[in-house]
Amino acid sequence: MTIGYAGRMETYTFDHIHLRAHDPDAMGTFFETMFGAEVSRGVYPPGTLYPGQRRVSIHAGGQRILVAPTHPHDPMTPAPAFPYYGVEHIGFTVPDLDAAVAELRAKGADVAIGPLTRDPGTYLAFIRGPEGIMVELVQKRVGS
Repeated sequence: MTIGYAGRMETYTFDHIHLRAHDPDAMGTFFETMFGAEVSRGVYPPGTLYPGQRRVSIHAGGQRILVAPTHPHDPMTPAPAFPYYGVEHIGFTVPDLDAAVAELRAKGADVAIGPLTRDPGTYLAFIRGPEGIMVELVQKRVGS
């Protein structure tokens, strides 16, 4: 017996990660400064959920990260302490983790964890950004 949908399976492609920040501009600046991201800034138009508030779109690592301001109708809670359940961090791969960490430290980055070896094929570090966001940097090690 087959249970479930027997028709055509939909195709799902990645669209974006959505962040919320007290200061969307600061989040955009963090990704611009630290990771060379392309950032566009604008204002939500009338008739949308956040009319007149700042909106930021970040393009980093081939992906889109949208940053929204404080929710207009529901109270906001502080970000949880790391680590936590749910979407915990954003990850980027780098060819040379030590060089990336040195470059980020020179830019004033808060290197919260590492660099360290998680397993023989994975060398990683975590960078803490505005409002506690964590960005993992991963260097894959082949043949380790």
